[in-house]
Amino acid sequence: MPKDNENIPFPGPVEPSEPQGFSAEQMIRCEECLRANPPTRVTCLYCLAPLPLTEDSLRLRKPVLQPPAKHQLGYNNILLPHPNAVSAQTISDAAALLKLAAGSFEEILSQRMPLPVARTASREEAELVSGRLRDFGFDVVTLSDGDFCVSNSVRCVRSMSFDDESLTIHQAGAFDEVSWSDVVLIVLGRLFETRFEITERKSRKPENEILDTSEFFKDEAVVDFYTARHSLTWRVSANGFDFSCLGKEKTLIANENIGRLQQLLIAKAVNARVDDSYRQVRGLLELVWSTQPETQSSGWRREGPGKLSVGMATIKRNENQFTLYSRLLYHTHLNYGEMNST
Repeated sequence: MPKDNENIPFPGPVEPSEPQGFSAEQMIRCEECLRANPPTRVTCLYCLAPLPLTEDSLRLRKPVLQPPAKHQLGYNNILLPHPNAVSAQTISDAAALLKLAAGSFEEILSQRMPLPVARTASREEAELVSGRLRDFGFDVVTLSDGDFCVSNSVRCVRSMSFDDESLTIHQAGAFDEVSWSDVVLIVLGRLFETRFEITERKSRKPENEILDTSEFFKDEAVVDFYTARHSLTWRVSANGFDFSCLGKEKTLIANENIGRLQQLLIAKAVNARVDDSYRQVRGLLELVWSTQPETQSSGWRREGPGKLSVGMATIKRNENQFTLYSRLLYHTHLNYGEMNST
């Protein structure tokens, strides 16, 4: 009798489910740590040094889109408005490159205004992203945080005085006088902060005992404005400004006061472009310039013999995101003029 498996046809070679690796000749040796890297990488997998270009790596390189650390310089790919229709396949391919959903990338295109599509920790990777997007037919610029002049660029305005010709800006211990005709851009926005606090008692159990939790939310209107005299961001916050300059128009409610101040600035700065697009594009900015939570500890506290508790607070705020966007609008105004439709 034949065995059961004698008539079973041989299935042939099985296709591997995982992609084939690279040969030793294709691997790229890092000039800093001398370790081998796949030709798809822009920077070294081990020491993050830029890798040399070869014929294979030029064709195979793919961006990792590794975001910069908190205090590390970031590089931003800014997609400029695209006037022509884009095919669904191009949108899908570009979105895959950027690790975005095709619908999200299509929504970015629909805004017809300069918006970030990627943020990386190295210029080499950012240039790779820009090059790939240009191959798809898009106009892209690469800007570092230094190009934005984000660091130490914001000046908080504490109060101001003005007449029909000029505006005097008061800071902490200093003031600056500018002509109304020199105000070139006014950016309206809101700052949000969510704070979640938890107090735990140290326990011998696998998990500590939760003693108390609380959550706080802060929403604050802000106005950024820029002048032709310098590149600083002048920022007026609803909760940190003396609204005495409003005179009889001043009320007891900060949000009403800053609304009236906005109207006054817009009316007197007749040469300024007013941008109120932040609320509209905030969700799209979150895809690239995400608001990362920070954790703070209030330290250990002794509540009795052998009883210790610790407090932790998780804080999430959008101030850095809004500052990046405000600086992007200013950079766009200086270098490209009127590019958005708002």
